[in-house]
Parts: sequence; structure tokens; C-alpha cells
Amino acid sequence: MLIAGDIGGTKTLLALYSAEQGPRRPLAQAEFHSARYARLEDVIAEFLAQSKARPAAACFDVAGPVIGGRAQLTNLPWVVEEQALLGRFDLERATLLNDLEATAYAVPRLLPEELRTMQPGQAEPNGALAVIAPGTGLGEAFLVRCGGEYLACASEGGHADFAPGNDLEAELLRHLRARERHVSVERVCSGTGLPGIYEFLRDSGRAQDPALLTARLDKAQDRTPLIVEAALADPHAHPLSALTLQVFVSVLGAEAGNLALKVLATGGVYLGGGIPPRILSLLEDERFAQAFRGKGRFEATMRAIPVHVITAQAALLGAAMFGLRRLQGS
Repeated sequence: MLIAGDIGGTKTLLALYSAEQGPRRPLAQAEFHSARYARLEDVIAEFLAQSKARPAAACFDVAGPVIGGRAQLTNLPWVVEEQALLGRFDLERATLLNDLEATAYAVPRLLPEELRTMQPGQAEPNGALAVIAPGTGLGEAFLVRCGGEYLACASEGGHADFAPGNDLEAELLRHLRARERHVSVERVCSGTGLPGIYEFLRDSGRAQDPALLTARLDKAQDRTPLIVEAALADPHAHPLSALTLQVFVSVLGAEAGNLALKVLATGGVYLGGGIPPRILSLLEDERFAQAFRGKGRFEATMRAIPVHVITAQAALLGAAMFGLRRLQGS
């Protein structure tokens, strides 16, 4: 039996799998609020106590770089180590993956119903694939052909510099630079970044939201869901929230295009993470496409690259696939 998990800054998903049932049919699954726990081991212990299971192996994807079997999570004060997990839970094998590496591992194995196509394009059969995933943070990864199959490669591209694509975004960058020593693209294009866009647009007088929403935002620990819900439910009644999402979509489109160019992702670009499935209607708007394709002399190349939104829990699926494959010795 395998325990697999998707360990994020906001939530932790854990599940149990068997080789017979496979990675799409977990034996048990539960979601935990990450910030309520001091360490991952506490979450695992609670889950195993609930399920009364004793897995032989573990595979977890984590939101942060994995170096030498150890990870310091980027948006959570947790340190996770493979050796510590082996000893604590009497496992035969424990594997840590970067969360985008796990997502990327699942991408070539996703079913058609687990994708929503934004741009059909013309995929090159052996072309590289790019994965970009805005959630609590912003993850990026890519896949290249190696020995007849795709090899998933992790990156920390979300922490590269934010590059504004127009005058408004240039003003946003100056606004953020007054508060942050380094403005990465994650500072804008993520769940933690959305409130920063909102504050900039509000403070610069570009739009205002109704007092009722403003009061709710003032009391909220996490303002991002409220901003997104308001923008999607009634953009005309919530112009500030709507404009915030428009800026976010443009930045996401541009950064997805940047990643596609850097790895020459002629096989396709895949949008993962928690935010894209929630804002599908906005991603289908021309704003995203224009930002993605707007690469000057390479616009024709960008038009040919397929773009898909992942609607499945791909990180957990990828961790389960990887863990089961190792458990079976292949």
C-alpha cells in the first residue's frame, strides 16, 4: 500500500493507493488545512490513525525545491525529509517530489476529460511540454523526451523576475517594489499575489468595489477567494475585483508564453494549480490568448502551441503514479 500526498501552502491532500486499484481509485482520501499543523508528520499521523492503515511506501509532492531528499516549503514553515519519514512511519521507501514535477509527471498520462483546451494549436508529437500552475504560489516545470518517454523536470521559474507587459503592469511593478526587495512573477501571478494587484488598483483610483465587499475583505484572513468570487459572480457590480482578475489573466498569459518560449514547448502548455479551473471563462477570453501569443516575431509560433487547463488533481495523481511505479519496482 502507498500513501501519497500533495503538500501545499494552503491545503494538504493525502490518499492511500494499491497497485490493484491504481492511481485514479484511492482507497481513502482526506484534505487538511496546512497552517493548522506544525509539521507534515502530524498530518500524516492523523490521517493514518483515521484510516487505520500501515502503508509500505510514501510519495509526497511539496511546494518547494527538493534537494538531497529534503525540502523547505516555500509558503509554509515546514521542513520535510525522506529519512525522517522512513523512521517515523516504518516505511520501506519514501520519496519527495517538487509539486510541479509531480504535476508534470502526470501530464502525458492525463485523460481527455481531465483537460480543457484553450488553444488547440498543432502539437509536435515529440515536442517539449510546459506546465505552469498558479495556486498559493506559482509553480513551473517542463518535460522533454528521453529514452522514448517524457522526463519531468522541476524548476523554480515562478521566482524569476516579474516582467511587466504594459504601462499598467509597469506601475504595478513600481508599487510592489516599494514594498518588496525582489518582485518575482509569483508576487503577482498567484493566490498570494492577487490581493497585491487589488490594493494597487484600489490605491491608484482605477476602480472601487461596494462597501459590503470591502468590509468582508477587511475581516478576511485570505482575501483571494472573495476577490475571485466577486469578479466571477457579478463583474459589473464589483469593478475592482473584475479588473484585478483581468490583470492577473494577462500576467498569467504572458508568463505562460514566456515559459513556452524558454523550453520551446511545441508539444503544448498545461495550466495547473488551483486557480485556472476556477476562472475558465476568463481564460477563454481573448485577453489571455493575446498575452500568450504577444511575442513579436514569434507570434505565429505561439499560435501553433496547444494550451490546456488541467481540471484533475494532477499533482496528487502524479505523486500516486510515481509512487506506485517505484513500489512495483519499475
